[in-house]
Amino acid sequence: MEQYRIETHLHTNHTSKCGWLDAAALAEGYAQAGYAAVAVTDHYNRDTFEYLDLDTTSPGDVMSHFLDGFRRMEAECARRGLKVYKGAELRFDECCNDYLLYNCPDELLARPEEVFRMGIAAFAPLAREAGALLVQAHPYRKKCTPAFACYLDGVEVCNLNPRHESNNPRAEEYAALHGLLRTGGSDCHRTEDIGQGGILARTLPEDTAALVRLLRSGEYTVIGAE
Repeated sequence: MEQYRIETHLHTNHTSKCGWLDAAALAEGYAQAGYAAVAVTDHYNRDTFEYLDLDTTSPGDVMSHFLDGFRRMEAECARRGLKVYKGAELRFDECCNDYLLYNCPDELLARPEEVFRMGIAAFAPLAREAGALLVQAHPYRKKCTPAFACYLDGVEVCNLNPRHESNNPRAEEYAALHGLLRTGGSDCHRTEDIGQGGILARTLPEDTAALVRLLRSGEYTVIGAE
């Protein structure tokens, strides 16, 4: 049976300060690598909003700027027959942990100053109530610490970014110990990162909500996981 390759962790240079690649390069790279879909998880943190020169205290439409990379990926991937899912990689003021967020309503992220100060304990129940999925990215990377499992839906157990030591086996152990969902991703920032990770599934989610249902089901294989 055919399996679909899905990227779950990707950054564009339109939004993420650390991203090197634009939407056209990413879409073409993933199409050439045989992927059927990608989730755009640009960084949602203070560095990003400084990079975009956005006022985090302003009630203005910050999300239209934050989602620029995602919108550009939608257009470029549509030309190549790839599906695109909306996500974000959040970092709160409380520490250096990063959290992958999928299917989150824009309204929940529309006031970044409040979100940054909120922290994972206050944000997690709001995300769950909104139907979003919250996965801790690379929880054992330098400066990161596994969050309390009660705040998480899942853990990225196989982050394949080649420039960081993510200690994936420890993340796998943490997910197993606490019965959390397991995900994997390329954590793509540069050309050499394209198509290194993600998941393999027998069904291709139609939209971001369907991606969350797939992840909750556990009916997929994490690329690169033993």
